[in-house]
Amino acid sequence: MSCVEPVAVIGAGNWGSTLAHLIGENGFPVRLWSRDEAQVREIESTRQNPRAMLGLTLSERVHADADMARAVSGASVVILVVPAQAMREVTCQLGDALSTEQIVVHASKGLELRSNKRMSQIIAEETCAKRIGVIAGPNIAAEIGAGSPAGTVVASRFPEVVHRTKRLLASNRFMVFAGSDVIGVELCGALKNVVAIAAGMATAMNVGENAFALLVTRGLAEITAIAASFGATPGTLAGLAGVGDLMVTCRSKHSRNHRVGEALARGDSLEEAVRAIGMVAEGVTTAIAARELAEQRQIRTPLLEQVHRVLYGGLSPSAALEELLRMPTGRDVAWS
Repeated sequence: MSCVEPVAVIGAGNWGSTLAHLIGENGFPVRLWSRDEAQVREIESTRQNPRAMLGLTLSERVHADADMARAVSGASVVILVVPAQAMREVTCQLGDALSTEQIVVHASKGLELRSNKRMSQIIAEETCAKRIGVIAGPNIAAEIGAGSPAGTVVASRFPEVVHRTKRLLASNRFMVFAGSDVIGVELCGALKNVVAIAAGMATAMNVGENAFALLVTRGLAEITAIAASFGATPGTLAGLAGVGDLMVTCRSKHSRNHRVGEALARGDSLEEAVRAIGMVAEGVTTAIAARELAEQRQIRTPLLEQVHRVLYGGLSPSAALEELLRMPTGRDVAWS
């Protein structure tokens, strides 16, 4: 397909706006969809999207639209950047507007409540899309929008999906790597958010660098165990979607999930913590799915379990840490 064919980005939050801007800066026309008509008018008239990305002036090639069918019509690639719990609703709306020739890639990091399904599974169920991919990595939108160097991985079982998405996004400030392990990339992207909540608690409690590293590393081991049980490649956990994303999400002041953990450790309720952030922290709902997946797969995940108990069982962060430290240890690396 010609490079002048438009690209549709569905979701005008901070990450969706940033991806649209990157694609526009690479010379591709972009249609950025938002259901909020006031937000669309603001983007079109000012080139700014202050509700999502303060300070970012969007590329002139980015045009906002509140009509989803019009946004995706004729688009060579459709990129979905919506909260995990909104994915099914959005893809249901999208279904009639898509054709089987269009590539669909998502950049959402979460699991659907109750079904515990990954985002690519929902896209496949609700649309006619055949060529599906996922974007994930240590991608703090504010830094990338400001031009700081970063990298991501695009995973799909279709090489063309990876190649086309890489051509849209790659630049001298944004490195795009290829992957084929969709399951591993999606589970890493979702489950690391739960570990980031634990990391935020640890930061606020001043547990020290050794304990922080212990918690994050054990969290990675639990993510690996769950992902491997679904057939993910263990090497994916060592890549940008695994260790890379986990590092930044567990440390960055921009990480919503980290900030939720910090607020809980300071004594805020879950409702207060989420309200203060004002944006979706995917780890809050993914903690429920993570617990259910671990139970179904009969996998021991003490760190993920303790985060769930803090969020929904009334356990204090300090008590959760003490319980973790008292638990019996096993092998350091499960497959060693």
